[in-house]
Amino acid sequence: MIEIASVQKRVIRNHYDIVTPFYRLLWGPHIHHGYWESNESPSVAQVQLTEKLAAHAEIREGSTLYDIGCGMGGSSQWLAKNRKCVVTGVTLSPVQRNWASISTRIHRINPRPKFVCADAESITIAPESVDYVWSIECTEHLFDKPAFFKNAARWLKPGGRFALCAWLAGESPLSQEQHEQATQVCRGMFCPSLGSQSDYAKWFSDAGLVMVKQGIWTRQVEKTWEICRKRVERTGVRYFAKILGKNHTLFLDHFDAILDAYRSGAMEYGYFIAEKPS
Repeated sequence: MIEIASVQKRVIRNHYDIVTPFYRLLWGPHIHHGYWESNESPSVAQVQLTEKLAAHAEIREGSTLYDIGCGMGGSSQWLAKNRKCVVTGVTLSPVQRNWASISTRIHRINPRPKFVCADAESITIAPESVDYVWSIECTEHLFDKPAFFKNAARWLKPGGRFALCAWLAGESPLSQEQHEQATQVCRGMFCPSLGSQSDYAKWFSDAGLVMVKQGIWTRQVEKTWEICRKRVERTGVRYFAKILGKNHTLFLDHFDAILDAYRSGAMEYGYFIAEKPS
């Protein structure tokens, strides 16, 4: 596992409070990677990633679901609209919470997802009250990942499932260059650590969850950063980022770093579906 001691939770919160409008302008309503099978548009690719994960998780209609790290509410809205799930979205950022709530009302999503501003590592959810825990690209920002997985297992009902997508460190052993590439991404993207595919498998297992499916989607998602890099260059958003502070230019400057890390094997992009035994 790649670890960076200097990352602070307040910096993560501040980052998402300030740059959420830029995410929306640069990328779209989903704050996660797109999934490409061919030459789809970015907006289609973003939805396809949610569709793929939902299909693998076999999300049942009317289920109770917590979307941990819900961002602007894109996946929460899709799950409520297309699977009629009773969704609670959780985000560390009050700006994202308000954005997601307003967007849901504007689009008249039914059943309407509920959004709360809370720390995923300390939120209280009743034991065995949830059919699905859903999390796309959030665990990278967590400081005690094994503890979070154990909490998620407690929230799930017997037979419930945890569906997750994550940025991953490449499997050991990494070369010195690969290790530095992954470390550079952690610094620029405010990740206190990056676990490998085998790390995640262990955290699921240690929490008492049984892996149903897992896989690597790196090649299907890496186009995300090619597109974002071009949009940053075309829009001049870097000049606004400079006004907002060095952390935000640091983030933009690391788009190339994550693309290089994907291509070298220093990082991967994975999905996991795990189930709580009945």
